[in-house]
Amino acid sequence: MAPAVDRKGYWGPTTSTLDWCEENYVVTLFVAEFCEWSLRRGARARAEGRRVENAEGEPGREGNTVSNLIMIIPPIFGAIQGFRDRLEKRYIAAYVALTVVGMGSWCFHMTLKYEMQLLDELPMIYSCCIFVYCMFECFKTKSSINYHLLFTLVLFSLIVTTIYLKVKEPIFHQVMYGMLVFALVLRSIYIVTWVYPWLRGLGYTSLTVFLLGFLLWNVDNIFCDSLRNFRKTVPPVLGVATQFHAWWHILTGLGSYLHILFSLYTRTLYLRYRPKVKFLFGIWPMVMFEPQRKH
Repeated sequence: MAPAVDRKGYWGPTTSTLDWCEENYVVTLFVAEFCEWSLRRGARARAEGRRVENAEGEPGREGNTVSNLIMIIPPIFGAIQGFRDRLEKRYIAAYVALTVVGMGSWCFHMTLKYEMQLLDELPMIYSCCIFVYCMFECFKTKSSINYHLLFTLVLFSLIVTTIYLKVKEPIFHQVMYGMLVFALVLRSIYIVTWVYPWLRGLGYTSLTVFLLGFLLWNVDNIFCDSLRNFRKTVPPVLGVATQFHAWWHILTGLGSYLHILFSLYTRTLYLRYRPKVKFLFGIWPMVMFEPQRKH
């Protein structure tokens, strides 16, 4: 998937086992894969009537680092709000875990180093394990701990980590991550079908957004060369719109955030906290709680 020719950057040669469908170090020597490069430098070059090229003469493309902000900033606010609302620690951990994934992905796309790749991919496994624990413990008494499930998920994480450090095969990581996501999908469908049907909107929205991101991730991988050639012939704005790996970050980050809201809503509804989905600044969803009724 890696481009044939890239500029040399501050972080040195690429050591990661993956290099996505972008040109490296186009905007700055300190960031391997930036975001929306074509909107700025590409537009200026077209205005000057010349073709945009990197140091080796290959047309440039935008990158992926900045698109991780959606996985970093909103979950931080979610964790702070969860702490203020005195939510169970598992949900604060879920928000923090999503933030760690976003920060790891930022570092990975910024450096394309193997160590930073692990900082991206392994927290994906760990965070998904936290999501699984939250979803399968929605209908238990408050502050209860399922030690059997906790042990199973910790053991799963350790086994995946050990094997992945040895084999260094991205497909293995993707399959293990997919298994966890599949478990979440089944559990979510069960809840909106048999327990709280009125949560279908939130549950299916989080699932649809995530799967759309997964679809675009595959399109970006399979049709990389065609997309690169297409971006050479279209206006910069359209080129950005077809940067599907960045969209993968945005959509899966949003889908994961919405899944936490769905899980949290389910849990607090069971505990009779009277949750409501409200929109911060009219656009960003958050789960808030109405005051408890006095009897």
